[in-house]
Amino acid sequence: MRAPIGDFDDALPAPDSLDLLTAPVAAAVRAWTGPVPADQILYVDTDPAIADTAVFVEHYGPDLLDQSANCVVVAGKRGETTTLAACVVKSATRVDVNGVVRKHLGVRKARFASMETATGDSGMEYGGITPLGLPADWNLLVDAAVVDTPWVLIGSGRRRGKIIMPGKAFAQLPNAVVLEDLGRPAS
Repeated sequence: MRAPIGDFDDALPAPDSLDLLTAPVAAAVRAWTGPVPADQILYVDTDPAIADTAVFVEHYGPDLLDQSANCVVVAGKRGETTTLAACVVKSATRVDVNGVVRKHLGVRKARFASMETATGDSGMEYGGITPLGLPADWNLLVDAAVVDTPWVLIGSGRRRGKIIMPGKAFAQLPNAVVLEDLGRPAS
């Protein structure tokens, strides 16, 4: 099937592609419920060498910059307590770590989590972290602009491959909180 966005001729429903996903992402797809059917979550195979946003959109089409999102992991700290949050923002923006995220988590300090924490705790590959299949105790903060986008391209849990799903589906993910202005224009 052809993907609803981008230049991908071989989009497959994610429930039919479980063997191509990391274990936590495959489990999330298997357990999917809600108003957006699981077969609207699509998997597209992509070259892992060009997984980073700038190179990816150069290869697969500049229109994807406005139709894709990044999922980054932030660690917030208050006293001895560290709180992890996955933050999903459109690819042309940056996560407002020291404003919106810090305030929402109620922490004194917030910074990007280390690669070891992000990949080790999520079971996903660096450069492919996705909000599907995150640990149950993580916060999931989603920019409202992502939810308002008809179709969104995001990581698949691996550097190879991407997920395409309706923006409104991000709001139905476990622990999802939709926030205005989580993503700020990149400077």
